[in-house]
Amino acid sequence: MQRMNVAMLVCAGFLASLVAEAGVSEYQLDNGLKLIVQEDHRAPVVISQVWYKVGSSYETNGITGVSHVLEHMMFKGTKKFAPGEFSRIIAANGGRENAFTGRDYTAYFQRLEKSRLKVSFEMEADRMRGLQLSDKEFQKEVKVVMEERRLRTEDKPEAYTYEQFNGVASITSPYRTPVIGWMNDLKSMKVEDLAVWYKQWYAPNNATVVVAGDVKADEVYQLAKQYFGPLKPSKNLSPPKPQTEPEQKGQRRIKVKMPAQLPYLLMGYAVPSLKVAKDDWEVYALEVLAGVLDGGTSTRLSTRLVREQGILTSTGAGYSLSSRLAGRFLLEGVPAQGHTIKQAEAALLKEIKELQTSMVSKGELDRIKAQVVASNVYERDSIFYQAMQLGTYETVGLGWKRLDDYVAKIQAVTPEQVQQVAKKYLIEDKLTVAELVPMPMDKKAARKPSGGAHGRH
Repeated sequence: MQRMNVAMLVCAGFLASLVAEAGVSEYQLDNGLKLIVQEDHRAPVVISQVWYKVGSSYETNGITGVSHVLEHMMFKGTKKFAPGEFSRIIAANGGRENAFTGRDYTAYFQRLEKSRLKVSFEMEADRMRGLQLSDKEFQKEVKVVMEERRLRTEDKPEAYTYEQFNGVASITSPYRTPVIGWMNDLKSMKVEDLAVWYKQWYAPNNATVVVAGDVKADEVYQLAKQYFGPLKPSKNLSPPKPQTEPEQKGQRRIKVKMPAQLPYLLMGYAVPSLKVAKDDWEVYALEVLAGVLDGGTSTRLSTRLVREQGILTSTGAGYSLSSRLAGRFLLEGVPAQGHTIKQAEAALLKEIKELQTSMVSKGELDRIKAQVVASNVYERDSIFYQAMQLGTYETVGLGWKRLDDYVAKIQAVTPEQVQQVAKKYLIEDKLTVAELVPMPMDKKAARKPSGGAHGRH
């Protein structure tokens, strides 16, 4: 989160009005594809993103990771374009492109000079329904994903602890499985699994195209009708089952023992997201609460636990309101030399206790709200992140129009509401704790990264 002073609130409000004045246009094609256009004429560039309502939370046991592997395979060719041609053509037109898979979506994006938007549309429309899944290319790419998993999760103690934490924190929620998939599922995956997944989810009636930049909305709409309009919708599209996580009724704990240099503590409380909350003010209060704890180096965790008391060398708090299902309010910390995980946990719990027993002062709250709002609005000031937020809200089922509520809702949060959500949600019965216990590092046995494996994100 960016560190900004109270004066930023005025600036944030000004930028919010700029974003609102720019306006967003929404269109629906006959085949079900949704188009959202954000005009922003400050620079002669355009961001084009295609969002599919499918991610790791849609997967079932046995095929975890299939969304991410399919994302990789989307660059491996159609009848019209050979493997690698997509990226080569975008680069030849002076653009940049990439893709990412999350729990609730898979998205593909390009940044281009404004007159090149049709290049993006032509190729995205082509691979939306015309992907050719070669077993030869699949065998190569799934190995890339396996290596990506090794490098980014299995060889990273904190990342591995987070993965294990998710597996314990949730019982039925599909958020318990990693986006990249379990290694066993990757090893047993077949190209046919991808074919079924692609046929089911990659269709215009399961996609949202978001365009932001120096464009005219009506012209983008005509271009979308030209390229995406002829595509046939999926007839077998069915939303995933609810898979509502049962109420947690007691603390859960896990210890992860693996070679590591430092211990690590991860704590998470079960909390609602904006999509599932009964009272949306609670979600915005949780957002502000996260800012009180970790809204920059001048906020409570860094000031008290790192600089003043020296219990932790690093710490943080995190909460995401824009997910399809309920999630977690997270706290983390690395104990300083001479301090234990037990002391780190006690220190973090003491900060939570203070929020429950003493209300945040108006001065502190105003400063934190200014930081939270400014961080969000300045992010929206980027053309890319304008599109990102529109795509995220739309794809998780919130609808992009709810973005306009954010500033007013944050500014309306009171000290009493921050205390209320702390007392309601940040309690022992909703807590899961993961502890990384460092084991000796065996330098001789340490596997050297190949350097060739990487994933698209």
